[in-house]
Amino acid sequence: MSGFLSIETLEICLTSLKTSSVAIVVASAIGIPVALWASSHEFAGRRALVTIFNTLTALPSVFVGVLLYSLLSRSAPLGSLGLLYSWPAMSAGQTLLALPLIISLTLAALNRTDVRLRKELIALGLPGWRTAWILVKEARFGVLAAVVAAFGRIFTEVGSALMLGGNIRHSTRTMTTTIAMETSKGNFQLGLALGFLLLGVALAINVGFHRLQEAHVR
Repeated sequence: MSGFLSIETLEICLTSLKTSSVAIVVASAIGIPVALWASSHEFAGRRALVTIFNTLTALPSVFVGVLLYSLLSRSAPLGSLGLLYSWPAMSAGQTLLALPLIISLTLAALNRTDVRLRKELIALGLPGWRTAWILVKEARFGVLAAVVAAFGRIFTEVGSALMLGGNIRHSTRTMTTTIAMETSKGNFQLGLALGFLLLGVALAINVGFHRLQEAHVR
């Protein structure tokens, strides 16, 4: 890297935001409907399924990296796609990390909604999509908190990003992988500066989410 304040630093920040943003959108699009379905249906093994989701919230990022690497490497089943060492591969890893967290926390938020509201919605015979929308709207603060927490986790992870992206300059280098690289070279000052920048970006995103939350309250 040429220095802290440079075009390359901006490029690295944008790569981090791009991979994490795509991952959180995909994870939310899958996770929130799954949580809605699980909260609205009683079935055998439901408690075990919830326990599995809760357990997967602690899924190590390095394990996710190894799992996807074994699928995307050249001789692996999905190797022909050529996704290894690309930002979509990094986003896929982050999606797997965010998904159980969104499902688990959204499920907890939905379970805290008033039971009477659920009964009224069933009694009214509303279409399934409209019932789901009302429940999500009722639990919107908990759902938003789930998305924020998941984004915070994937934005600052480094294990799967290194394994799946390869830390390639001008391509897959992110803020976390750059910090790991610079500190391994003994460049602790730049590593610390980038670390504070990472925290600053994460703080700005969280403040934005909370402002959005406050706007809905008003």
